[in-house]
Amino acid sequence: MFHFSNIVRTKSDPKIIEGGPSLKRPADQLARALGWFSIGLGVVELLAPRRVTETLGMEGNETMVRAFGIREIMAGIMSLSVDKNAGLWARVGGDGLDAAALLSGLTGDNPKKGNIALALLMVGGIAMLDYRAAQDTKPRRPARDARRKLFPNRSGYPKGLEGARGAARQIAANAAKSPSLNPT
Repeated sequence: MFHFSNIVRTKSDPKIIEGGPSLKRPADQLARALGWFSIGLGVVELLAPRRVTETLGMEGNETMVRAFGIREIMAGIMSLSVDKNAGLWARVGGDGLDAAALLSGLTGDNPKKGNIALALLMVGGIAMLDYRAAQDTKPRRPARDARRKLFPNRSGYPKGLEGARGAARQIAANAAKSPSLNPT
């Protein structure tokens, strides 16, 4: 069976024969999807700001749209990183900025108010997803009254420290007896 991930592996790496269920939590998968969405939207805003402003009837705001595109890309990258929670909160804040900018375009003389209303609905829906993902991925901390687990008697060796020392003595004794290991 062909797996795409085998392409990037070296010959010494184990080959993937069959994939199993994902270990990612649904919140992590949502954060990842929102991160990629943010990068895609940011690229559109950065590379085609005139198209965005014309669609919304907000010509002349191309610089703001480009700046929003950079913000989207950065928040998307952060959402895909180890510190995804910070990226998701940046997205939530960005949703507020997007809504405020769109509301400024709801003027009586804008013939494309319907497009702005639709964009506001979309921003509202995405904002709810962003907020949910940010809440669900916040770092988990133990309760203040939780007892810390301390293991002062553990050595990390399955048979204890004395067992490891005994095994080391046995290896040294065998090495001393073996003529091939003693260069003389």
